[in-house]
Amino acid sequence: ILQTIYNDFYALIGAQVDRSQEGLIVELGSGIGNLKQHISECICTDVFPNPWIDQVENAYRMSFADESVSNLILFDVFHHLEYPKAALNEFRRVLKPHGRVILFEPCISALGWIVYGYYAAQGNACRIFRHSRKYRDLIGDFSITKVRRYAALAYVMSGGYSGRQLYPDRLYPFIKSCERGLNHLPSLFATRLLVVLTK
Repeated sequence: ILQTIYNDFYALIGAQVDRSQEGLIVELGSGIGNLKQHISECICTDVFPNPWIDQVENAYRMSFADESVSNLILFDVFHHLEYPKAALNEFRRVLKPHGRVILFEPCISALGWIVYGYYAAQGNACRIFRHSRKYRDLIGDFSITKVRRYAALAYVMSGGYSGRQLYPDRLYPFIKSCERGLNHLPSLFATRLLVVLTK
């Protein structure tokens, strides 16, 4: 079921990719590199070499030339960054004018607090980009193009990679339909956050 859930997440991410300008599409922290199945031209990177990774990259010092990247994607990576301001400065360097940073992160809500814990690092993107005035120095001159919260109940109930799945696979469509309603109450039920920043 996780494969199906992640395919839906990748579709949300892929819909934010701006293909109107030339430039590289890069994913930082690609893990097992599944995004390439949805965005074939994506350069998959990680901090450690693996056969399924195109190249090794560090978020704080990337090998890409100035203004060479059109879209930079981070899926469950931003909350791992110990120095987010330094990373955002590096993102700004490699991005073309009007280039995008696309983040898909845990979201803190009433349910998210139970799942992740409010003061845990998982909530960094939610705190920073939903309260952007407070963090303007960190965000700098990036424009926040989109901040969207999703219930993602199917993921929470899937148990992730290590927990027990709480529903049979056949109920996935029903749970997805429930999510559409719960998305209207993000303060209570949102567990995933989509953020798009534009240079």
